[in-house]
Amino acid sequence: MSKVNKNYTDAQLDAMSESELAALGTQLDDVTVAFRKERYEVDGDPEEKRAATNITVWLIISVLMGIAFLAVYLFWPWEFRTHGDEGLVWHLFYTPLLGLTSGVAICALGIAIVQYVKKIIPEEVSVQRRHDGPSDEIDRRTLTALLNDSWKTSTLGRRKTIMGLLGGAGVLFGLTVIAPLGGAVKNPWKVRHALDYTGDGTLWTSGWTLHDEGVKLYLARDTGTIAEMHHGESGSHYTTAGVARLVRVRPEDIDAGGMETVFPLAEEDVLDGDKYDPQKDVYTNQMHSIHGNRNAVMLIRLRHEDANNAIEREGQEDFRHGDYYAYSKICTHIGCPTSLYEAQTNRILCPCHQSQFDAMQYGKPVFGPAARALPQLPITVDDEGYFVAQGNFIEPVGPAFWERKS
Repeated sequence: MSKVNKNYTDAQLDAMSESELAALGTQLDDVTVAFRKERYEVDGDPEEKRAATNITVWLIISVLMGIAFLAVYLFWPWEFRTHGDEGLVWHLFYTPLLGLTSGVAICALGIAIVQYVKKIIPEEVSVQRRHDGPSDEIDRRTLTALLNDSWKTSTLGRRKTIMGLLGGAGVLFGLTVIAPLGGAVKNPWKVRHALDYTGDGTLWTSGWTLHDEGVKLYLARDTGTIAEMHHGESGSHYTTAGVARLVRVRPEDIDAGGMETVFPLAEEDVLDGDKYDPQKDVYTNQMHSIHGNRNAVMLIRLRHEDANNAIEREGQEDFRHGDYYAYSKICTHIGCPTSLYEAQTNRILCPCHQSQFDAMQYGKPVFGPAARALPQLPITVDDEGYFVAQGNFIEPVGPAFWERKS
């Protein structure tokens, strides 16, 4: 490639037309335009009109789906519903509609952009040789001309409808991505509702916090039971009356070296043993306990010889009950469930990022990215022989970046 003259004065640059500056810019950037051809050589070509109409349709679809996504996200009933609750069907469609509307909006915008590039913008093959160093004034001036030339040859300037729809679709695409992030931004100190199985809305409360209010909390396992079919004079229907999703746990229910996932169960919501009542319906409350995102606890029974050698954390020596230990199931790394227990080594494993915790050393992390011990729940056995919490967690449950003492 021949050497390009870069010694132009401002007056000479001012005297050049935009097309001349664009041509000069390609030479200065060591760009060779090997091939360039207009898509439609005749103004008003019917094929061009069909292409523009097709692109417009895809952009309209993208805009409408973007608006629909925001409408569903803001106004659709999203609160949890269970069997028998009014509005269950609407709740079930919430997440699928978010996925459908956002997916169609993004795909339609992508199709419109691809079609515009393939069917409207002139075909061009350019080759550029790379060079180092800062840009001169002449380079900046010619680059501006090249950008202006690209805008003109794209023909977007005279396609007001497509340009408006493209801008609207782009804005809605951004909102589709950004809007859901608003639901993740919360004030951790703000109390949002009365204390229940889900806590009170603050990050350091859970269903176990009910113990601080004087509520007797049993350690209960999930049976997986669902609504049962009831046949009566009025017909057949599903009912949760007399259905126990959570049942209390006794020490003899767990073998040595075994583990059970348990949840808080208030005394008034018990529906097993001598407290079984076929007419009582506590299914919804029990499901709230299971779905409380900081409620899951691993109840572990160490082998007796291992329990005798266990190391207790200072101030928590009486949190265990004999050979039984209860640790939060929420990993202190980023909150995944530590759902694996290796009985031979007494290690609790998190499958997300392979953190490991030693059940014989107060849930201390021994491998992986977690840097804090699993919070330990103080437990005991009541007069009837059932496990109960003898206190709340003394530190927030979950990732280490919350306020933690361990």
